[in-house]
Amino acid sequence: MIIAVDGPAASGKGTIARALARHYKLPHLDTGLLYRAVAAAVLKEEFDPANEADAVSACSFDDFTLDDPWLKSEEVGKAASIVSAHPLVRAALLLRQKKFAHQASGAVLDGRDIGTVIAPDAEVKLFVKATPMIRAQRRHLELRKRGIMTSIDKVLTDIRARDERDAKRPHSPMVPAPDAAMLDTSFLSIDAAVQRAIALVEARTKAAAVVGEGG
Repeated sequence: MIIAVDGPAASGKGTIARALARHYKLPHLDTGLLYRAVAAAVLKEEFDPANEADAVSACSFDDFTLDDPWLKSEEVGKAASIVSAHPLVRAALLLRQKKFAHQASGAVLDGRDIGTVIAPDAEVKLFVKATPMIRAQRRHLELRKRGIMTSIDKVLTDIRARDERDAKRPHSPMVPAPDAAMLDTSFLSIDAAVQRAIALVEARTKAAAVVGEGG
């Protein structure tokens, strides 16, 4: 079973995807880390994230790079949003993601184009969302816990700018798959959001089983 979990930054999609992977005992890939790894390499070389050639040159990285804590920083996150808009970068990372999604054991992947581009054949597709202000509050709290002091207004501005880049890029924009189940986490606790996600997965798999039996 492939479970595709899409949604904007700080919507809770990563937390939900990891929980689903544990629940169903499936391997998990945060595809955003791939773009963060590219962005980190670009920044380390003092290249320009907005330059497609610079970004493409950073796409050949080892898997151990994904464990670097720096990838979770706001600096890398902003650069990742920029490099992820480059068509050639997305093309370079496409096969890596598709291979993970279609391994024999099944998989859970979260990102912004899993259900539309990486695994349009996924048995279950979720699109996780929350209001921009709620997401900004979550990210602001996360940053403060890590000792990074910034204003909620700045975080909200960054969130909205990232949303616009992700939704309006010409290649693989962030949009819900037509058959994705929507999950709004704005006013849900983590546990409630996870339980709702599991319920949606169960409903989709049962519906698919019924269709299969009928066919």
